[in-house]
Amino acid sequence: MQTPPVAGWQLIAALIVGVAVLVYLILKTRVHAFLALILASALTGLLAGMDPVAVGKSITNGFGNTLGSIGIVIGFGVMMGRLLEVSGAAQRMAQTFLRWFGRGREDAAMAATGYVVSIPIFCDSGFVILSPLAKALSRRTGRSVITIGVALAVGLVATHHAVPPTPGPLAVAGIFNVDVGQMILAGLLFAIPVTVAGVFYARWWGRRLYQIPDATGLGWQRVPAEAAAQAAAATEAAVEAEQEQRLPGTAVSFAPIVVPVVLILLNTVLTAMKATGSWATAIIFLGNPVIAVGIGLLIALWSLLPGVSRKDVLRYMEEGVSSAGIIILVTGAGGALGQVLRDSGVGNYLASSIATTGIPAVLLPFLVATLVRLAQGSGTVAMITSASITAPILANLHVPPVLAAQAAALGAMVFSYFNDSYFWVVNRLLGVEDVKEQVMTWSVPTTIGWGVSLITLLIVSAVW
Repeated sequence: MQTPPVAGWQLIAALIVGVAVLVYLILKTRVHAFLALILASALTGLLAGMDPVAVGKSITNGFGNTLGSIGIVIGFGVMMGRLLEVSGAAQRMAQTFLRWFGRGREDAAMAATGYVVSIPIFCDSGFVILSPLAKALSRRTGRSVITIGVALAVGLVATHHAVPPTPGPLAVAGIFNVDVGQMILAGLLFAIPVTVAGVFYARWWGRRLYQIPDATGLGWQRVPAEAAAQAAAATEAAVEAEQEQRLPGTAVSFAPIVVPVVLILLNTVLTAMKATGSWATAIIFLGNPVIAVGIGLLIALWSLLPGVSRKDVLRYMEEGVSSAGIIILVTGAGGALGQVLRDSGVGNYLASSIATTGIPAVLLPFLVATLVRLAQGSGTVAMITSASITAPILANLHVPPVLAAQAAALGAMVFSYFNDSYFWVVNRLLGVEDVKEQVMTWSVPTTIGWGVSLITLLIVSAVW
């Protein structure tokens, strides 16, 4: 789309100015991230020498192409997540993991619960839903609620950052043009070391910040572990009663998540194998992300809320969509910025420059996401922004797209702090009020997860 040749310094300057304006608009003005991305896209294209008409077309094409691949999946996914919340399916999954892991491993069980629940549900919502169970386990076992709660929060945030159909990683997959099945499989694997490291940290920090809910369940007490263990026996009957509340069955609780994931992975495998035949064609069709997540939504509709009126079910689904509407817009705007960088030539120029430096190219989306996250707090905005900026650059470098997409998603995990809503959700629901303790409770474990992800990415990149 660009007619006259443009000097390399002008392309670099266009990108620097565009990103600087983007960060300034998000941090210092009332402009929303969606509008900021569109404005930054237009400014970058114009400064890079693109024709104004071409800039408009590039923004439109980038927005439409990105949402065309993942917009429907985001919509279905958030609807399904809302139904899992209101039906009690998330609590049922937690109780199932507790039975599987057994006594003494409540922290690992809650981390595993978070790991699964956060695939379709926002981590903030998942923690709000499951934190009462963490408190009940703390009263019942005498273990610090910090240990159980931080393990849960880490499990939630790991797959929230890495595994579609959570909107953030799904959007990143769309921008990098990565097969959703590959992104799911890679995300599930990358999230494991993050979760394991989080459990070990939770155990260490929980021994130092020993806190359990008081008898009312509304306040907190910091007492020696021995006294807490004695007091825990008195709440055993109450907790057992809580666990016997009316919840969906185990199979129907897991099915809306497991069935779509399995179908999408089968689609990826069969497509890679170039399988033919009617059965393969049928599975590939059912494993299309739009169809697979739609099937998961239908399973949730028919199995999780059998006695609920049609009006209420529709209301729940609309509540889910309303929470994701702005994410869909931000995702499309990120695609617009990426398209402008491609069409202007900025991406190609930077790719050739980076190729001569010897720096592992996979670090680029990781570090950009890290810087954006530290600057403005939102992990979703950070990963989408990083993907939008770096996807055109990495297109001509030898970096597997799925690895680059995971780098953008995991780089946004770093140091959750005051500008991140999840920081406040975790600390407030765990009763942590001191600022230093809040940082140790949630900022440090997210940074540990970030560091573990960086090491894992470098190892995989070296092997791949």
